[in-house]
Amino acid sequence: MIPKLHYIAQGNSGKELLENIQKACTSGIELVQLGIADVSEKKFLKIAAEAREITAHYQTRLLIENQFKIAKDIKADGVVLSNKDISPTEVQKQLYTWQMIGAIANTIQDCEALLTKEVDYIGLGPFKHPINEENLNAELGLNGFTLITESLQTETPIIAYGGITTEDFTGLLASGVSGIAVSDEITQNFDAIKVFNQLLKASSSAEQRYTFE
Repeated sequence: MIPKLHYIAQGNSGKELLENIQKACTSGIELVQLGIADVSEKKFLKIAAEAREITAHYQTRLLIENQFKIAKDIKADGVVLSNKDISPTEVQKQLYTWQMIGAIANTIQDCEALLTKEVDYIGLGPFKHPINEENLNAELGLNGFTLITESLQTETPIIAYGGITTEDFTGLLASGVSGIAVSDEITQNFDAIKVFNQLLKASSSAEQRYTFE
C-alpha cells in the first residue's frame, strides 16, 4: 500500500538535498521522491545511494525519478516516471518484481493510457503552478481533479502534486485523490509533515465514522 503523503525532495546542491531528506525522515515522512536535473549519472548515483542509506535507516520509502537503472542499483523502492518517452511496461522488465512504478499524468487521456500499463500509482497534476516555474502542463485545480477521479473510478491510487499547501489538503482529498506529493510547503517548514499527517489521521477517522454509521 502506497503512503498518502510524499515529499518531493528539494535542494540547491547534493548536500542540501540529502540534508532535506534527513529532515523529512526525522519529521515522519513515509515516502521520498528524488529527482536531480542536469547532473551526470555518476553523481546522481552517488547522491541516490546516500539517500537510500538515510531513508532505509528510518524505514522510509525512496522513489527515484526516471532513472530506473539507478533505482535498481541502489535497491530503491521504485521509480516515478515523469518522462513520457519512458514506457512503464519496459521499465517493469528492468526492475525487481517488488519495486513499484508511479507515472505522472495531466489529463484523463494520460491516466487512461497509464492504467492500461498497470502502474502502481498515478501522480496527477499540477494542482496549481509553483511560483517561478514556466512551460508546465495546465493547472487542474479542484474541479479538474474531481472530474478526472469521478470519470476514472479506478482503484489505482492517484497522488496529487503541484503547489499543494496544508490549506488545500481537505479539498483535495474530497476530490477523490488517494494522497498528495508536496515539495515547497515541506522544504520551507518540515513541521508541515506533522500537520499533513494529523490531517490525514483526521480524514481517516472521519471515513471510518462514515463507514460504520
